[in-house]
Amino acid sequence: MRHTDAAVVALAERLGVALGEIEIVSSEEVTWRDGSLGCPQPGMRYPQVLVNGYRVVLRCRGTDYHYHGGRGRGPFLCENPAE
Repeated sequence: MRHTDAAVVALAERLGVALGEIEIVSSEEVTWRDGSLGCPQPGMRYPQVLVNGYRVVLRCRGTDYHYHGGRGRGPFLCENPAE
């Protein structure tokens, strides 16, 4: 399953909506600046290495949801994405 498809399925399950209600706004390959994969958590330390990964932005009912992934980690919801 592609990471975009996996993110759509994960969000649909999270929100309890049909897959057709989720719009893919963007999907891109990125190089994250560190091991946080663009989603740093307060109080956590991350390896300071470049990490190949991806970012998927989905929209459902007017709200955007950011899914990040990389380094073998599947897509996860990033509630406070770093710019």
